[in-house]
Amino acid sequence: MKPHGECCGGASHHHEPEETGVSYSLYAKINKDHLQCLNEAVEGTGKNVFKPWEERFNFEVFVESDADEELLFNIPFVGNVKLKAIKVIGEDSDTHPSKMRLFKNRPSMTFDDTSAQADQEFELVKDISGSAEYNTKVVTFNSVNHLTLHFPSNFGAETTKIYYIGLKGEFTEAHHHGVTICTYEARPMMKDHKNPLEEITQARLGQ
Repeated sequence: MKPHGECCGGASHHHEPEETGVSYSLYAKINKDHLQCLNEAVEGTGKNVFKPWEERFNFEVFVESDADEELLFNIPFVGNVKLKAIKVIGEDSDTHPSKMRLFKNRPSMTFDDTSAQADQEFELVKDISGSAEYNTKVVTFNSVNHLTLHFPSNFGAETTKIYYIGLKGEFTEAHHHGVTICTYEARPMMKDHKNPLEEITQARLGQ
């Protein structure tokens, strides 16, 4: 029995795992190869906190900030997402992030860019069980191909530690029909017009 898996007062915590696990499946739609985590103490650890619901209590996998308490995630998706909610699991300590800021479709953000107004902000509670759910403004986040999460502060520690970030929503495949049509139109046009022109030119030269 793991103490961090026990209910901590959330009324819906005892009946949510299976249903919640399905709805928090957007981690599988993240382009992990291009996900960035800025100010991570160990390179490559930031992407690992986006994991299956059933692995949310694997506290051996986490990301910790380096120079100060800030963390910033640039999260590209492989299609379009309607983002509905977010969960953040940390420690029951001052290393838990205390605020989360969301930016929609702003690839490659850095800390210098975070002075801009966020599309939505949340004051976080210390959550070691995944019982707290932060609902997004669906009208704002109904067509997201890139999400930036900025954690600017924690509850007073020098560094911030996160074990799990869950993304809830709906996914739509990206469409590439325009590229396909252009490819098929361009090739026959080149082929169709090249030979007749050459024939006309050769015919004139032969006169």
